[in-house]
Amino acid sequence: MDHDTAATFSAYRSVLKRELVCALGCTEPIAVAYAAALARKVLGAEPTHLLAGCSGNIIKNVKSVTVPNSDGMHGIEAAATLGAVGGNAESALEVLESVTSSDIARTRELVADPAYCTVELVEDVPNLYIDITAEAAGHTARVVIAEHHTDVALVERDGEELHRAGTTQGAPDPADAQAANDLLTIEGILAFADAGALGDAREVLERQLMLNDAISREGLDNPWGAEVGRTLIAHFGESPSVRARARAAAGSDARMNGCPKPVVINCGSGNQGITCALPVLEYAEATGVDRERLLCALAVSDLTAVHLKSYIGSLSAFCGVVCAAAGAGAGIAWMEGCGYDVVAGTIINTIGNVGGIVCDGAKSSCAAKISTAVDAALVGLEMARSGNGFHAGEGLVRGTLEETIASMGYVGRVGMKPTDVEILNIMIGKTDVACC
Repeated sequence: MDHDTAATFSAYRSVLKRELVCALGCTEPIAVAYAAALARKVLGAEPTHLLAGCSGNIIKNVKSVTVPNSDGMHGIEAAATLGAVGGNAESALEVLESVTSSDIARTRELVADPAYCTVELVEDVPNLYIDITAEAAGHTARVVIAEHHTDVALVERDGEELHRAGTTQGAPDPADAQAANDLLTIEGILAFADAGALGDAREVLERQLMLNDAISREGLDNPWGAEVGRTLIAHFGESPSVRARARAAAGSDARMNGCPKPVVINCGSGNQGITCALPVLEYAEATGVDRERLLCALAVSDLTAVHLKSYIGSLSAFCGVVCAAAGAGAGIAWMEGCGYDVVAGTIINTIGNVGGIVCDGAKSSCAAKISTAVDAALVGLEMARSGNGFHAGEGLVRGTLEETIASMGYVGRVGMKPTDVEILNIMIGKTDVACC
C-alpha cells in the first residue's frame, strides 16, 4: 500500500470513529439537554430560569419527538429543563442516561411554570444552533452549541468568556474533520472495503451493530409509536427486503417515541445510524456472509452516507435517511460481490427516486420515511444489477456518480432552504396554510 492510499484509509477510519458515537434518544433534544447540563455545571446551581435560543431546525426537530428518559415529555422546554435538573454534562449525547424519577418529577413541576424556560427562535445562525442561558442567585451561565451536536462553540459565566471554539488546546479541529470528509469518494470507499482496512474502526462498527440491532428488536417486539416496523412484518411477510425495511423502521419507531436504549448515530442522527446498519445486517444474516465482510459492508454504508450528507450539512429540509439508505444499498451491493458500476447505479437510482423526501421534524413518521428510502435503495440495487437505471439529464442525475451526489447536495443545502423556512412556519403556526 503506497503512502497516499495509507493516509486516505487512515482518514476514512477517523471519519468512522468520529461519526459513530452513542446517543440516547433523538439527537436534537439530547443536544439541548447537553447544553443545559453544561450551563448548570458552569453556573454551579440549579437554575431558577432558562433561556433557550434555538435555530429553526432545532425547534422543528424537537417539537414532536419524545425526550428520552422523561416519562413521555416533549419539546425544548422539557429537554432543557431535564438536562439542567438531572443531566450529566460529562456524558455528552447520553446526558440523560442517569436521570432519576425525582429529576423527572422536578422537571414536570418546573415545565408547568411557563416563565421558567423561555424559548426563542434565533435567525441568521447555523442550522444546528443552541444557545442556553441559565440564571440563579444573581449569576448567569451561557453555553452555545453550533454546527454539530456536541460542538461547544462558547461558554460564559457572568459574561466572562471561559471557552470559545478553536481556542482550547487539544480540542478537535473542525477543519481536520472536513479535510477527512473531503477525501471520501465512492471509488475510495470501495477500495477501503476491498482492502479490509478497518483497523481500529472495527470496534465502533461492532458497537453500531449491537446497539442498533437491540433497539430494532425492541421496536419489533413492543408497540412503539406508529408501529411501522411491526406493520411491515405483519402484512408483507418475512423476505429479506421486507425485513430490511422493517428492522430499520422498528428502530426508529422505538427511538422517536422515548425508548431509553442508546443507539450509534451517523451524520449526527440516530435514525441515519440505524438505517445504515440494519438493512446491511439483515442481508448479511440472510446470505450467511462472515463477520468481517459484514463489517466492511457496514463501513461502505456508513462512509457513503457521510459522503452524501457532507454536501448538505447537519440539518436541512432534505431528509437525511435518503443518504443513509443509499449507503445501505451500496453496502449490500458490495457485500454481495457487485463492483463499482452496480454500487454507483444503486446510489444514483436511489437519489433519482426519493431525493425529494422532506424533513418536517423528528417524530413517529420518520420510521415510515426510513422504510420508503430503504425500499428505494433495494429497488435501485436490483435495477442496477440488471443494467437498468436513471440517466444523465433526468432530474438531478448528471454525467457521473460524484456529480450526481453533488447536485443532490446542492438541492438539499441551497434549493430546499426556503422550503425549510416554510415547514417551520407551518409547524409553529406562523403560516395559516388555509389562507395561502
